[in-house]
Amino acid sequence: MTTLPRPTTELSADEARRIALRAQGFLGAPDRRSGVRGVLRRLGAVQLDTISVLARSHELVPYARLGAVGREAVEDAYWKTGSRPPRTFEYWSHAACILPVEEWPHFAFRRRAYRGRPHWNHELPDGAYEQVVKQLRAEGPLTATELGGAKRTSEWWDWSGSKVAVERALMYGEVVCVERRGWKRVYDLAERAIPEALLHDELDDTECLRRLVGLAGRSLGVGTRADIADYHRLKAEQVDAVIADSGLVPVTVEGWSKPAWADPAALAAPPRGRHRTTLLSPFDSLIWERARTERIFGFTHRLEAYVPKPKRVYGYFAMPVLAGGRLVGRVDPARAGRTLVAKQVTLDGRKAVPAVAQALVEAASWVDCTNVRVERVDAPELREPLVLELARALA
Repeated sequence: MTTLPRPTTELSADEARRIALRAQGFLGAPDRRSGVRGVLRRLGAVQLDTISVLARSHELVPYARLGAVGREAVEDAYWKTGSRPPRTFEYWSHAACILPVEEWPHFAFRRRAYRGRPHWNHELPDGAYEQVVKQLRAEGPLTATELGGAKRTSEWWDWSGSKVAVERALMYGEVVCVERRGWKRVYDLAERAIPEALLHDELDDTECLRRLVGLAGRSLGVGTRADIADYHRLKAEQVDAVIADSGLVPVTVEGWSKPAWADPAALAAPPRGRHRTTLLSPFDSLIWERARTERIFGFTHRLEAYVPKPKRVYGYFAMPVLAGGRLVGRVDPARAGRTLVAKQVTLDGRKAVPAVAQALVEAASWVDCTNVRVERVDAPELREPLVLELARALA
């Protein structure tokens, strides 16, 4: 008997946008009971970055979804403390990310690929790898400084031999980071830190990829092959090889030029609920893929921290403002004492003023600021309405 192909679900652009928002935790009641750990499980990965303006990006991600969650609660959810088994580990996913510890087995494919890699950007001195592993085994968890120093000079890229060795051991999976001290990675032997039931590379590449493609689709709600591949930085051919068995279903989306796949659970019930109004980290997984952000929100997002200052358009760490399920502006923030400074504000018209003011006031309260100062608004005629709205919100 001939099996007829299953009809493809058709989604409007608005339905796809709302599905994506719900999948990422921005539509509907926040799951405060599950807290930060729930956010991480939902997203599958939270990107790390050294830049800290209002807070570091890994703190901004749960804040954007849960509101003024305590920053100690954020750190406690991410990293191992005391004798408690680790809940997470750091590894290369979308970039350097915090990942749920139960996903350790599913990154075996990447660990194998790193072990077979013929070329590295940093030269590994003879004996350095064996030395750091020996030292960790003898002395327990250590930072790069305790292993002999992170850098040879003050230049950020000039790693010491021990730093090169321990980072390579981390990529291979012999060493793991499940803890930080003062933002420094604390390295430990994986055999000591990862729970025994998870400490294996038994899954073949196909099993690993099937799991990660499925996770990416659920975290995105709906996405093209490129969207799904980008989430954990997979290759297009890796996605193609497993997507039919990933649990995702094919869909078409109005205005999208490429085929897409969706999480069946996301299609089962229309996305409804209250929208979050918040500032977003430029590294937030809702917007970390530029082409997807433009396709879904009609919003061009670019981190300009590494752009020379004279060439910046929106500012050093411009944070998009999410309101009503739309991206309605940008704020480049700073702090001066207990004042949150909006160095540069870009608004999508006058209608965005109340939302941007609300987002600024909530963020100020979260970082223990009692005032908000606006320095520059790209549309000068909107500066006074924004200042007045902020005054009302702060009163």
